[in-house]
Amino acid sequence: MRQSALKRWLLSLGPGIITAALVFGPSKMTITSKMGADYGYSLLWIVAVAIFFMVVFAGMGARIGAVNKGSLLSLIRQQWGSKVAVAIGVGVFLVTTSFQAGNSIGVGIAIAEGTGTSPVLWVIVFNMFGIGLLFFRSFYKMLEKLMIFLVALMLFSFVTTLFMADPDAVGVANGFVPGVPTGSTGLIIAFTASCFSIVGAFYQSYLVQERAKLSKSTDKDGNITGGSTTGILILGVMSAVVLICAASVLHPQGIKVDSASQMAMALEPLFGSNASALFLAGLFGASFSSLVGNATVGGSLLGDALGYGSNLNSRQVKLFIALVMVAGATIAMLFGKLPLELIVFAQSVTIFLVPFIGVAMYLTANKVSVMGEQRNSLVTKFFGGMGLLLLIALAVSNAIDILK
Repeated sequence: MRQSALKRWLLSLGPGIITAALVFGPSKMTITSKMGADYGYSLLWIVAVAIFFMVVFAGMGARIGAVNKGSLLSLIRQQWGSKVAVAIGVGVFLVTTSFQAGNSIGVGIAIAEGTGTSPVLWVIVFNMFGIGLLFFRSFYKMLEKLMIFLVALMLFSFVTTLFMADPDAVGVANGFVPGVPTGSTGLIIAFTASCFSIVGAFYQSYLVQERAKLSKSTDKDGNITGGSTTGILILGVMSAVVLICAASVLHPQGIKVDSASQMAMALEPLFGSNASALFLAGLFGASFSSLVGNATVGGSLLGDALGYGSNLNSRQVKLFIALVMVAGATIAMLFGKLPLELIVFAQSVTIFLVPFIGVAMYLTANKVSVMGEQRNSLVTKFFGGMGLLLLIALAVSNAIDILK
């Protein structure tokens, strides 16, 4: 019996929501809070720009996964050789492992601030819980349900906080008019680089294939792309809402923040402990979803690159996923923050990796022999090319920043 169009669309939302959840981590919350606190509503336009290009590339990833039985890394291996595939898989593993400490710290702080306990305790507890999820028979099914719950938690937390903040509608509308306030370039670059996540778009192809295995069906009619787009739009909504909250509450009073947890604490004297607790709940959702999602990406792509495949029920892939979590938790407990050396290392790898991945995805999605009728349209080719130029510009800017 054929599934209804509505049911197929609802099932297709899983991969997009997982991508939104793993991209929207504690670092994203910190950047968006800082953008709103420092520059009010004036940088809302960059959210729209970054989300637009993320939609374009996540759609590419979804279509590649939907029309091919082999993984995206296996397609790259066929076209350009094993060395290229291994470089991408190992590179993504190193980057995700380097940044995993930030997700562990975010989880620890979110619970510790609300309970007055030690962050280290919660770093251990939730990393053990994350590793425990790997023992479920269908890890993808559990991952999908967890991410949907965490995204719902984040949306509820942030939207409720938004209503308390009572933003200026005219100011919000004006924020979508492009402009670059003095001193905002660094934040614009940081937000765009983190929101336009080419690694997240790349992994969308894997998630689509995992969802197809679960439903024992394939979807080549554009439904998967629609689900992907919806998930990425949710990512945009969460980013915009956090920025608007900070712009409404912190900017008028000149309150500066250096982390999302400081944003939560700043809400308490204005709206009471409930508002602070709500925002911390959102921070927890962002941190834990990224902790599990980030590790899944790194472990899966390493497994695929080394010839073990990317099946989330594979013992070897689960071992690699657990390795990312253990490494992140260890760094978080030893240093209490992400060490500068690791940040520089991750940025250095990312400089070369991100444009490389973007070009590989773009060329793969353009090939008739690989994609058939689902190859990139003329419009997608144009905006995908613009996205590649943006990725290269971000990489060059990042390189210049490191070399200063």
